[in-house]
Amino acid sequence: MVGITETVLRDGHQSLIATRMRTRDMLPAAERLDAIGYRSLEVWGGATFDVCLRFLREDPWERLRALKRAMPRTPLQMLLRGQNLVGYRHYPDDVVRAFVQEAAREGIDIFRVFDALNDPRNMEVPLAEVKRAGAVAQATICYTQSPVHTLEAFVALGKTLAAMGADELCVKDMAGFLPPTEGAALVRALVKEVGLPVVVHTHSSSGMSTMTCLAVTEAGATAIDTALSPFAGGASQPPTETLVGALRGSAYDPHLDLGALADLSEHFHHVMDRYLPLLNLRSLQTDPGILTHQIPGGMLSNLLSQLKEQEALGRLGEVLREVPRVRADLGYPPLVTPTSQIVGIQAVINVLTGSRYQQITGEVRDYVRGLYGQPPGPLDPELVRKVTEKSPAISGRPADLLLPELEKMTAEVRALVPAADRAEALSYALFPQVYQSYRTAIDRGLTSDVLTTAALGVVAALRTPPPPPRAPSAAEASGAGSGGVTPWAHEGRAHLQSGRRWIDAGHARSRR
Repeated sequence: MVGITETVLRDGHQSLIATRMRTRDMLPAAERLDAIGYRSLEVWGGATFDVCLRFLREDPWERLRALKRAMPRTPLQMLLRGQNLVGYRHYPDDVVRAFVQEAAREGIDIFRVFDALNDPRNMEVPLAEVKRAGAVAQATICYTQSPVHTLEAFVALGKTLAAMGADELCVKDMAGFLPPTEGAALVRALVKEVGLPVVVHTHSSSGMSTMTCLAVTEAGATAIDTALSPFAGGASQPPTETLVGALRGSAYDPHLDLGALADLSEHFHHVMDRYLPLLNLRSLQTDPGILTHQIPGGMLSNLLSQLKEQEALGRLGEVLREVPRVRADLGYPPLVTPTSQIVGIQAVINVLTGSRYQQITGEVRDYVRGLYGQPPGPLDPELVRKVTEKSPAISGRPADLLLPELEKMTAEVRALVPAADRAEALSYALFPQVYQSYRTAIDRGLTSDVLTTAALGVVAALRTPPPPPRAPSAAEASGAGSGGVTPWAHEGRAHLQSGRRWIDAGHARSRR
């Protein structure tokens, strides 16, 4: 029997409607979801935390509490970005430990922990804290293809994660191009040589995901990720009902009731109908081109948006050819947040300026210096020389540069909200500015509602790039601002600022 992890409450809507499903649309289905017999329900993590505060004006902690109350029998699962938690920078160890403990206390049973570079050092503290909290530590191998990402390398990583205390392994195919044969070989090798349960997470982007899920199931996977059909396909996971039907009567039958799944799908069809203004139809389309350019759907959408802003859509072909070159220069990082943005933006700059690395983004500089972790392969020597001639690289764990800040952040939030509890203090510690905006809106009774706000206004807001990252103050640059060295002074994703002025200005951020 293979287990099913249902993603409709997290990755399903993150992949298709930018994570905008509200808690009130989840709760009416909660009792039925809990009764299905899923191995686990993915309900939290990834972008959900940020989006709850920034756009939905919901408390992500209260969402977790409500879902746990409504679904007490099925293990609840979250996606944790290693030392980045649910944010876009490395957080100090005290924040990481407190966040994991609070998430476990509020209802998370399984923590899927990953790092964009597959650097075990960036997963070490979160995994240890998950174990200390008594939850299941599911350590993740981000799948990608390159000269350095071999079967032997993935197995070696699996052994390292097992030695760090992982209870399970997850193969995370974030771009959706894991072939059935290669997926089966990888699962078979991990099961045999590492000896831990293996869960496989994939996306339907290239059209292979259903075949891959069947292949890895036959190869010995303990569980696979699927999404109920209204939130499945394209950039999301393969449909739950399809795979349950395909496996029915076999030795791998998950024994889930197709009738009950159909009933749940009807609920989520109605939910999707209400969110249609937010659905980008491209995210539902199959793109076999991923098999050659290896660019995930979300990253491709970002590239298109960036080129449109620069009035350079006609140069997409050049950018698609430049992306793998930049990725090779950077040691073949898997293309997942934040490395997909780091590689994509630098590729756009290289093409539009007509000179490779004439302008180097701050994120690429930090990456080359080792502030994101250890790259999977060797870096381009000339790029390393350009970056490190004034700012030397580091060799240790990036988070070792960060001094504790939870106590400071707790004091700051309680100056704003005297009754703030530990969960609210953590929300502030992760996203200070976003949390302050959220509290201001809540205190004024202003709530953002994608179901009642004019659809065009919402869509426009979603398509508007975030504001440029603020420059670090002198105190932050010296490390005093947060109690330690702060290589990630901004809390937003790496992005291409709109307008040609961004390139014309010589990309001042590359000089920080």
